[in-house]
Amino acid sequence: MKKKLKWLVIGCGAAFLLLQLTNPPRTNPPVKADLIATLNPPAPVAASLIAACYDCHSHQTKWPWYAHIAPVSWLVVKDTNDGRDALDFSEWPTNDSETAADQLDGMSKKVTNNKMPPSKYTAIHQDARLTAEQRKTLTDWLDATATKLNSAPK
Repeated sequence: MKKKLKWLVIGCGAAFLLLQLTNPPRTNPPVKADLIATLNPPAPVAASLIAACYDCHSHQTKWPWYAHIAPVSWLVVKDTNDGRDALDFSEWPTNDSETAADQLDGMSKKVTNNKMPPSKYTAIHQDARLTAEQRKTLTDWLDATATKLNSAPK
């Protein structure tokens, strides 16, 4: 029995080591136009955006240690790529106020409805857990900025 257990442990260890060869690339492409640099939100709003959104929705992702260990790395990279595909703060539409306003409206709705940041992210990242006051401050700014962009001359 001990011999079988020994070989099982060795086999699992070898499989784990081989999995590390399958880690996907963790990229942070160059920032083209950053949301915070473009819209210059107040410090509390910028802090909330960085803490709760930027890891998945920008090219300024801070890759934690577990993002380097398969199979967890697969999920982290997939979630980050999906987040960037849905909304990328590092490719903010600086010359299209209508698109920018639509994106801000969508962000406000998701934050208001507690759909962002997702609970699987906040379970591990305590600083991403937004209080009711932080959510209100953030959504008030998002709504006001979207209104301002929508009323800007085209």
